[in-house]
Amino acid sequence: MQVSEKRLLVSIHDVAPCFESQVDRLADLVEARVGRARYAMLVVPDHWGRAPLSQAPAFQARLRAWAQSGIEMFVHGWFHRDTSEHSGAASFKARHMTAGEGEFLGLSHTDALQRMRDGKALVEDIIGMPAAGFIAPAWLYGPGAMQALGECGFPLAEDHFRVWRPGQEDAPLAKGPVVTWASRSTLRTASSLAFAALARPALQPLKTLRLAVHPGDTTKLSILRSVDATLRAFSSRHVPSRYCDLLE
Repeated sequence: MQVSEKRLLVSIHDVAPCFESQVDRLADLVEARVGRARYAMLVVPDHWGRAPLSQAPAFQARLRAWAQSGIEMFVHGWFHRDTSEHSGAASFKARHMTAGEGEFLGLSHTDALQRMRDGKALVEDIIGMPAAGFIAPAWLYGPGAMQALGECGFPLAEDHFRVWRPGQEDAPLAKGPVVTWASRSTLRTASSLAFAALARPALQPLKTLRLAVHPGDTTKLSILRSVDATLRAFSSRHVPSRYCDLLE
């Protein structure tokens, strides 16, 4: 890939045994537009404490096969559930930017480090290769998580507005909002559909575009249609790529 090429980075979030059928549907939709190995999966080790990867050998085999085909595997928290107490700006983020899923927003450095290391060890043992990076649930990081992130050896991290090398937050590898959808309420769905429609032409000048989908997106046909239209628009001018291409 030439450095001057514009890139499209696509990711499927919340990859876990409890969402296997939804992940399959999203993978089919994404692959139809960007190809087999030109997107990432964000793997949750034990979604809400109810879907432990360690006890799902069949799903482990699928993760291994996906990784071997070239799909990038990111560690996506541990539980994906926020059980911390918040105050100030963090309280606002916890209430308005996610539905109780900002797991790493309020964790101490010690707890964040342990969950990151445990998640990295588990995912890498399953797929038989290094994880592509770490992305916090809901893209939310507290001070403890940011400190821990630089100590775990992850090549990449991402939030709502940037992709960076851990420890080099001030030199982002990509900048710009990630386009994603919300399915948990009619108002949030309408807002996300409107943003995606605006983003399709407005974000085209960016060198790197990012698009993220979630299992809940499969519950609404309007969202699936919007995802497909956005993938089609973005891939017309940006080359479907892998996150690791940013490290070149």
